[in-house]
Amino acid sequence: MSTTTKKLKPRYDEEFKKNAVKLSHQSSKSIADTARDLGISEERLYAWRKRYTACGDATKFAEKEDELKAARIELARLRMENDMLKKATAYFANLQK
Repeated sequence: MSTTTKKLKPRYDEEFKKNAVKLSHQSSKSIADTARDLGISEERLYAWRKRYTACGDATKFAEKEDELKAARIELARLRMENDMLKKATAYFANLQK
């Protein structure tokens, strides 16, 4: 029986992400070289560049992404509430019979 170890995805704080984006904009190196120097994947650095400007501010894309995430959370909450109300209605309808 072989044991497999689950590889944990490293977490980076916001400051590290912003500094990585700033460095990628200021450096004369390619994105791939900058990412390699930082020990992250090129794709991850590109994703961070979508979220932050060269100054470290959030981009419009990031703001819309955050709004969408909040809307999805609210939708899930409302669906759960709706399901509970349907079950309660069915329960009380059965009591009245």
